[in-house]
Amino acid sequence: MDCKCNTGCCGSTENNRVEGENKIIIDFLYLDLNICNRCQGTGEGLEEAIADVAKVLESAGIEIVVNKIHINSKEKAIQYRFVTSPTIRVNGRDIQMDFKESLCEPCGDLCGNEVDCRVWVYKGKEYNVPPKAMIVDAILREVYGNTEKMPDSEANKEPYQLPENLRRFFESNKKYI
Repeated sequence: MDCKCNTGCCGSTENNRVEGENKIIIDFLYLDLNICNRCQGTGEGLEEAIADVAKVLESAGIEIVVNKIHINSKEKAIQYRFVTSPTIRVNGRDIQMDFKESLCEPCGDLCGNEVDCRVWVYKGKEYNVPPKAMIVDAILREVYGNTEKMPDSEANKEPYQLPENLRRFFESNKKYI
């Protein structure tokens, strides 16, 4: 399993995206890993899910590439068409296109304003951190499912507009201006 991320842990940057039939590209987009429990928990769950499926995918000749992308500016949010934090995309598709949000106190504390972050809905229940099974399902669905190549290209047809929630976050947080 290769890790290509922008954290510096493996000496690469987020621009090292790899395309190909035998690769699963997972983008983990987040606002904060220092105090936000939702972003931290999502990152940890993603690592656990990848560890669980890595041997199966390796046996099938499929490489996993992970891009950890810190959305630290309005410009970066626009570049990645970021709509809520945290986000996991598998081969460009958000693992949960329809999402809910609720007040995230750590992110609010970070910027000094009320901020809503993602609530994950899986099998009829709501979670502040995606269940590992949800992430595993999304990865395996991409590999073995009969998915149509629609969401990324369909999503890009709509003009992107920075969500009000994220605009407030970046404007209120002096660190991100």
